[in-house]
Amino acid sequence: MELQETRVQTNRVFTIPNILSMARLLGVPVFLWLVLSPVFDGPNRDGWALLVLAAGGVSDYLDGKLARRWNQVSDLGRLLDPAADRLYILATLIGLTWREILPLWLPVLLVARELLLLVTVWLLDRKGYAPPQVNFLGKAATFNLMYAFPLLLLSEGTGTVSSLAAIFGWAFAGWGTALYWWAGILYVVQVRRLLKADATAD
Repeated sequence: MELQETRVQTNRVFTIPNILSMARLLGVPVFLWLVLSPVFDGPNRDGWALLVLAAGGVSDYLDGKLARRWNQVSDLGRLLDPAADRLYILATLIGLTWREILPLWLPVLLVARELLLLVTVWLLDRKGYAPPQVNFLGKAATFNLMYAFPLLLLSEGTGTVSSLAAIFGWAFAGWGTALYWWAGILYVVQVRRLLKADATAD
């Protein structure tokens, strides 16, 4: 994350990037329902769950790119995009942990990082600073995790494809978690410097 403001170029709500982000948000409960179907004695719908995740990953790439290219960066879009990312990650963590595909320590590690950032965001808000923006490092972490989760879901099958999915899935999960924390720590350092400078100025 970074503290610099991205210039708002439109106040419109129903832009193509915002609609993509809204659709991604609507996909979160759908994905959770699909992935948890076997837990409640329903049919295995992992294939559909993978499609929803893939669509979420594509829309995550497109909404930011189109917003910048078409000069449609908006306050709503700056809220919707990271909110959708975090809700997808949370839903996936819940679903895959419930299915015992993920060990408990992984969601604990990722949620702990989010709690750390919530505290820093609260501190910024108290000083009247704008919400932080997601930078390249944070996006890279999210992309790694968004690749990791479908691969780990795919690894539940049998055969060569599932074995390869497990190898690459855990590789992406490891890199994603490390980058997630790295981006979080860098952000905390930036916030600390900013608050320290603000206190000195007072």
